[in-house]
Amino acid sequence: MELSSRMVLFARVVDEGSLSAAARTLNQSPSAVSKQVSHLEDHVGVRLLNRSSSGITLTDEGEQFYKRCAEITRNVTEAEDMIVSLSGKPQGRLHILSTVAFGKAQLMPVLPAFLKKYPDVQMSVDFTDTKRDFTEDRIDLGIQFSEQIEDQTLVARKLAHNKRIICASPEYLVEHGTPKSIADMTNHNYLRLSTVESWNDWHVTEVDGRPTRLPSNMEVNSADAVYHAALAGIGIARLSEYLIAPDLASGRLVRIMPEHEDNSSSVYAVYSSRRNLSPKVRALIDFLVEAYGPVPPWER
Repeated sequence: MELSSRMVLFARVVDEGSLSAAARTLNQSPSAVSKQVSHLEDHVGVRLLNRSSSGITLTDEGEQFYKRCAEITRNVTEAEDMIVSLSGKPQGRLHILSTVAFGKAQLMPVLPAFLKKYPDVQMSVDFTDTKRDFTEDRIDLGIQFSEQIEDQTLVARKLAHNKRIICASPEYLVEHGTPKSIADMTNHNYLRLSTVESWNDWHVTEVDGRPTRLPSNMEVNSADAVYHAALAGIGIARLSEYLIAPDLASGRLVRIMPEHEDNSSSVYAVYSSRRNLSPKVRALIDFLVEAYGPVPPWER
C-alpha cells in the first residue's frame, strides 16, 4: 500500500474511532488495518496512536499528522465526486446531518424511497442538535433550521416552512391551569432547549427594562427531548408543527395561545459551497424538495 493510501486509511481509523470500525467501513480485517497503521508509524518514525482495550487515542504527533491526512482524504473524496459527476449517475456514500427530532419524525420516513430510487447510493446519517463543521466532518448535506445556520459559506435551499406551536399535555393544564397570555407564563413551567438560545426567546414583556426570563425546571439539548417532556406533563413547550401535528389531532397535546406562534423559522437543506455538488447530493436535495413541498406532509 502506498504512503498516500495509508494516510487515507489512518484518517478513516481516527474518524471511525477504532480499528475495527474502520475495518468494517473499508471491508478489511482489523488485523490488516492495524498492520497498515503500524507500517505508517514505521515510515514516519513516530507513534501516531495509543492502542488499548478500551480503544484508540491520538498521540500529540498523531493529532498533528491526522490534520494533514484528513486534508488529503478530503481532496481524494472531492476528486472522486468530480469523476462521478461526469457520469451524472448518483452513487457512493452520502454523509447526512440532521437534527434529532426532524430526522426521526420526517427524514427517516422518506429515505427508503430515495434509496430504492438510487440503489447505488449508501448513507451515513448523524442525528445531533450540536454544531458541526461541514468541511472538517466531511458532511455532504445537512438538514438545519434558520436559527442554526451560522456559517455564511454554506449554501442553503429551503425545504419547508416551520411553524412552532405553544402546547402542553392535558394533564399539565388540568393541574396548573391554561395560560391566556405570555404574562401568565411566569406562573408556569417552561421547557427550554440548551443548544439554541434563540429558540427560547418568546419576546416576553419586560420588567424594569429587562427581559423577563420564563421559569423553567428543565433544560435539555434536543427538541426531541423537549417534545417527550411535554408529553410527560412536565411543562409548557413551543414545538414545531412537523413534530406534534399527530399529537394535536389526537389530543395528546393541546394548542394554547395561538396568537404567539412562531412563524419565523424554516427548514433547509444545507451543503458546503467549497465542494463540487455531486450527482448524489443534487439528487437528494431535489428529492427532499419534492417530498416536503410545496405543502409539507405535516400540513396536508
